[in-house]
Amino acid sequence: MNGKAAPRTAGDGSTRTRLDRGRGALGPALELVHTGRAPTRAVLTAELGVTRATAGAVAAELEALGLIRVDARPGAAAGSQGRPSHRLELADDGPVALAAQVHADGFRAALVGLGGRIVATAPGCETVDADPAKVLGSVVDAGAELLRETGRRCVGAGLAVPSAVTEPEGLALNPLHLAWPAGAAVREIFAERVRAAGIEGPAFAANDVNLAALAEHRHGAGRGARDLLCVATGHRGVGGALVLDGRLHTGSSGLALEVGHLTVNPEGRPCHCGSRGCLDVEADPLAFLTAAGRTPGPEVSLLQQSNELIRDESADPAVRTAIEAMIDRLGLGLAGLVNILNPDRIILGGLHRALLDADPDRLRAVVADRSLWGRSGGVPILACTLDHNSLVGAAELAWQPVLDDPLTALPV
Repeated sequence: MNGKAAPRTAGDGSTRTRLDRGRGALGPALELVHTGRAPTRAVLTAELGVTRATAGAVAAELEALGLIRVDARPGAAAGSQGRPSHRLELADDGPVALAAQVHADGFRAALVGLGGRIVATAPGCETVDADPAKVLGSVVDAGAELLRETGRRCVGAGLAVPSAVTEPEGLALNPLHLAWPAGAAVREIFAERVRAAGIEGPAFAANDVNLAALAEHRHGAGRGARDLLCVATGHRGVGGALVLDGRLHTGSSGLALEVGHLTVNPEGRPCHCGSRGCLDVEADPLAFLTAAGRTPGPEVSLLQQSNELIRDESADPAVRTAIEAMIDRLGLGLAGLVNILNPDRIILGGLHRALLDADPDRLRAVVADRSLWGRSGGVPILACTLDHNSLVGAAELAWQPVLDDPLTALPV
């Protein structure tokens, strides 16, 4: 196996033979457990299309790697028939990925295990320096401290930033809401800081909404969707992402789905991109607070101020009017995306999630009225369900090599 040591699988030669036949199934098996689609060994057997014995050998190897736990005493569910099956669970004390996120109002580090479970988080910082090296150094230091405190093995690190990130260079092309220079080499800087902190494993960086979509597709509101569209506000601006057949669609160079620059109000506000009336400046937290006649305060983030105002909208007609205007602009943008992409599900995050909760019927009606497939083929519009989904998505970047090939990524 590429020169790696023999796997730590107990048993006789026949067990090793079964594992040899199922070795290519280790990654797919781990992904099935990771995403909650294989809660038992019987389901794993069916999903992989292998024999029960091979599935057992695969599960045993993943357990030996410290990634899952196989229930030693299988039990049948109430009312079920046939032989009980061993339950498969993710190891509570297994490895973690270091996840980092930077946004306009601060940054945060976390340790995330398999299954998208956040194991530990460091207190977020509210100041983002204009030098990306300083910011990324601080967030990696916070993550390294979490690793020391927990004693967990780290498989790698992932970073979420509010910018398109080019492929394969890893440059933050348009960090518009940070004071960072355009084209900052965020992946290289992040990787250098990770190595300097003595953290093992590869380092990755990507756009925050792309990563939120990836996390929601694997663990949240997007699970089971084939063509998933995610549109969300961060603390500033609007981003979008598309997951096709379980993989992020990032385009030829990582710059796909810049949905924030769809025009939804031709006579609207000037946008950073040089156009006018883009979704980015017409349906983000700052636009909402302005439309509601509120002056943003420095105490909490713009997103938190907006969400709190929406929850209390009944007290002020001006807030209700602003909600309706935001919903109409968002719906217009979503309808255009539906016409182009034909997704089978839309999920909304940030301020857009709060707008959906405030008046779901209005938003769905606007999208239906403006999209070609409208009333005959309406697209389900749901709220994102994961807390800190961009952090979870950043961890997914680091977990992917393990999901692809556990034995190579985690040598015995």
